[in-house]
Amino acid sequence: MKILRKLAVCALATVAILPQTVAASAGELNVLTWEGYSTKGFIPKFEEASGCKVTASYVGSNDDFAAKLAAGGGVYDIITPSLDTVPMMRLAGFVAPIDTAKVAGFDGIYPEFSKAADVVADDATWAVPLIWGSVSLIYRPDKFATKPDSIAVLFDPANKGKISLWDDKSALYWTARYLGYDNVFDLTDEQLEAVKAKLIEQKPLIRKYWASAGELTELMANQEVFVSNAWTGLTSKDVNNLKKGFEVVEFTPKEKAEGWMDSMMLVKDTPNEDCAYKYMSFMQSAEGQCGIAESTGYFPVNPKAVAGCMSDEMKKDRQVDNVEFVKSLVMWQQPKRLDKYLEVWNAVKAAP
Repeated sequence: MKILRKLAVCALATVAILPQTVAASAGELNVLTWEGYSTKGFIPKFEEASGCKVTASYVGSNDDFAAKLAAGGGVYDIITPSLDTVPMMRLAGFVAPIDTAKVAGFDGIYPEFSKAADVVADDATWAVPLIWGSVSLIYRPDKFATKPDSIAVLFDPANKGKISLWDDKSALYWTARYLGYDNVFDLTDEQLEAVKAKLIEQKPLIRKYWASAGELTELMANQEVFVSNAWTGLTSKDVNNLKKGFEVVEFTPKEKAEGWMDSMMLVKDTPNEDCAYKYMSFMQSAEGQCGIAESTGYFPVNPKAVAGCMSDEMKKDRQVDNVEFVKSLVMWQQPKRLDKYLEVWNAVKAAP
């Protein structure tokens, strides 16, 4: 507990915090979430049906959640961290348990997600699964003589200045897998030193660490980078829709892609609990699940909800009723020594 609270406070020193606003009044809902999770395509339908006005603020990394919540209570009502960050939010005391009886459609969620060890703990449910997907590699086929098949493409000097990487501690996971380590969430001190050294060696090759999917889209659309890791489905869709005269393609490296699942968590002492539960229920409905899947290109967590609002082709593309796909991914977990991982990643970024 003390370590996690310390991490939240330390995060304030490294993440820019926006000026604080007063707590939202009843009938308003402030959601701290990711790009594409609260768009005009489906949120107005919720607002009209519920009478709850949604204001969304966005994060670029899971590390942002602790920093922004530690900045002061009463600003956010719902947060949507990834599975590897859910335990930290619980143990740091930022969130309250979920009354699943108040979440319509909860029983339709894949049990692999709704009953996951980090979702259910201390005899309570702490998160409502929202959307899931993978993190693969994206590249410009016209810039490579042969199709890459490995994470090695991110460390190849031949691609100097045209490589990007997500500004997130998961860079350690990618590098650890590239170095052949299987225990990516429980690396030894020696292994972490090797990972740090490799990432520092890579820095001269990096054009920029991207902080959001929108930033990566711009980097690729403006031809500043040709290869990066990316949230599967989103950046490729956005870049290709710009029709810049070239296309980008995603691929799963031979070291496997990473997997993630984002969930809705109820911020402790929110004054907008009624709206929060209405929102969670809406996001388990056909309009919510198909809306967010369409907006992002990610995979729905509730196959019952999307049964009538997705074509068979889209269901296949979004892995509906194919939870076996999870087994092919390196699913994110909270690192055993989260503080050490953050320390190493910050050391990499601080290195010349």
